[in-house]
Amino acid sequence: MFGILSLGFLLGMQHALEPDHIAAVSSIAARRSSISDIVKHGLTWGLGHTLTLFIFAGAAILLGRAIPETVAAPIETAVGVMLVGLGAHVWWRLWRDRVHFHTHSHGDTTHFHAHSHAGETAVLAPAVPHARAAHSHAHGFRWRTLLVGLMHGMAGSAALLVLTVSQAPNPAVGLGYVALFGVGSMIGMGALSSVIAVPLAASARWLTWANRGLQIAVGAVTIVIGIHSIIENAFT
Repeated sequence: MFGILSLGFLLGMQHALEPDHIAAVSSIAARRSSISDIVKHGLTWGLGHTLTLFIFAGAAILLGRAIPETVAAPIETAVGVMLVGLGAHVWWRLWRDRVHFHTHSHGDTTHFHAHSHAGETAVLAPAVPHARAAHSHAHGFRWRTLLVGLMHGMAGSAALLVLTVSQAPNPAVGLGYVALFGVGSMIGMGALSSVIAVPLAASARWLTWANRGLQIAVGAVTIVIGIHSIIENAFT
């Protein structure tokens, strides 16, 4: 029994490193410059993933059957659509905050300069009391990241888990396996988020051009993985 539970934890950590999971969390983290904030998003994704994983896989274990393909394929397709949306959102934010050029005159002198409006509200906020200041970020729980994790928890994992825990001596051990699998995925994504956070945070503070390049790459990879998931599940 200890071996089965330990296997669940280790496979959960490995499960967090699947390409679509990495792409989703990377696209959410791409616009952030705080390492702790990025790690919290990774852990929030893991929480959502664990919740639906436990519900769906737990139900499959107790009922003794896997999620049918007619249900699993549309969920996987929906995850693909979500990934395309996440990648496109990264690109849209970059376009919205793009550098643009202005000219203005002071008497006989004409100035030509470039700037971006990214983070403009954050710069102005200190002059206004915190309760009334406009924010470019959101306080509180990371609901969008939780929703992404919930979607990933529904997609495909239950069938895999049912096959893996088929050797469990009873449903209680199987449910314990699922729970530890989920905890392992949370820890795995938290650790991965720490790795993702370092280059994003460093480039956001000192190398703006590199940060934009990273965001473009993250958006592109996320969209490609999403399209592949859609094609694989909706058209095959």
